Amino acid sequence: MKKKLMTAALSLVVMASVSACGSKTEEAPAKASVQPSAAAAATPKAEPATPVKLRIAWWGAQERHDATQKALTQYTALHPNVTFESEFSGWDGYFDKLGVQFAAKNAPDIIQMDAAYLNEYVGRNLVADLASINVADMDKALIESGKVNGKLFAMPLGTAALGMAYDKTVIEKLGLKAPAWDWTWDDYYKFGQDAKAKLGKDKYVFVDQSSDLVDYTAYQLSQGKGQSFTDNKLSIDKDTWIKYMNKQTEMRKAGIVTPADITVTDKELDPKMDSVVNGTALARHIFSNQVGAINGLKPDAFGFTTLPKAGQTGGWLKPGMFWSVNAGSKQQDEAKKFVDWFINDQEAGKTLSLTRGIPGNAKIVTTLAPNFSASDKTSVDFINKVGPAAQKFVAEPQGWGNFKKDYKTIVEKVMFDKATADQAYEELMKKAKEYDTAVKK
Repeated sequence: MKKKLMTAALSLVVMASVSACGSKTEEAPAKASVQPSAAAAATPKAEPATPVKLRIAWWGAQERHDATQKALTQYTALHPNVTFESEFSGWDGYFDKLGVQFAAKNAPDIIQMDAAYLNEYVGRNLVADLASINVADMDKALIESGKVNGKLFAMPLGTAALGMAYDKTVIEKLGLKAPAWDWTWDDYYKFGQDAKAKLGKDKYVFVDQSSDLVDYTAYQLSQGKGQSFTDNKLSIDKDTWIKYMNKQTEMRKAGIVTPADITVTDKELDPKMDSVVNGTALARHIFSNQVGAINGLKPDAFGFTTLPKAGQTGGWLKPGMFWSVNAGSKQQDEAKKFVDWFINDQEAGKTLSLTRGIPGNAKIVTTLAPNFSASDKTSVDFINKVGPAAQKFVAEPQGWGNFKKDYKTIVEKVMFDKATADQAYEELMKKAKEYDTAVKK
């Protein structure tokens, strides 16, 4: 899957680059005007289509919200009988709310899905089979990422790469050398020490993201210890995890990473609460499809780099997100028609651009390439540089969709000095046994 997804993303980017360098899109020949026959003129007008209201939910930054709302308006212009009720939010709490809605049988018709929850929702028969949707122009390897047991339950909307964003304007003022692409963990730690020495007491170098399983997985991969999940089980290496957590504690005490009280209030891509955007910290992890969003919050301020590496790289390519259709929706057919339009329509592609990653539809990438913004080009460059050595992407297995929340709660005890790394590891393993037991039932 690593090779296939990597190749898929890069092939789209290469195709876009070639297009941007001179190919022209052929215009369809104008259709001749045809006068209706007398019989046709006498044909009674068709009855107006039945009104349809589709509820649709997604998470993301303001940039994605604005683009999606515009696309919904475009769709209604083409299909006047279809209107939308939008439910937009940030990432925090999105799946908590969705879980409550499904339990109450009041979930939206169309939901933005994340790979971490896909197996869980399919296993509970909550999302519909999308086999009827036209995927002829979609990258085949990317489509596979939305399948479970050979059936397509989630339509991938793009490819994203994991890396880091840093405030280059502050780094320049401090007289520091910006992080290089392909930097190592040793480089990372040294940069933290050098930057902190110039920042002073109340400013920090890195947002402490140690309570995010994504960050630890990247670290474990870079150390050559494999994925956090293998064979549908948690496979966190004890020595590697404790070493990582103790190092984070060391940096926290040195003021290199944000202290616990600031960390728990940090909200990614929030204009006021993102610690990098508001100037409290210099750097944080970020996905390539978020480049436009963070640049929009603080224009021309950010540089981007890979996650640190050791014996191996730590970053990966992943399907940015998906559309899934509620299996209990009374509007399934209309919902699937919308998803089909969303991934295949050229005008929709122009409106949405790269707000959900590099689109999986090659024809849309080709259309977009000549008009890529600076942020779009940065996103493409991001994937080009991460892709060649990207690690395999592995989604959480069925039954483990909520584990990231428990992981966060346990690690926050270490952040607040309520537990040692060893104690937290033991609690983590107990929690993992609870998940194993629940999955086997």
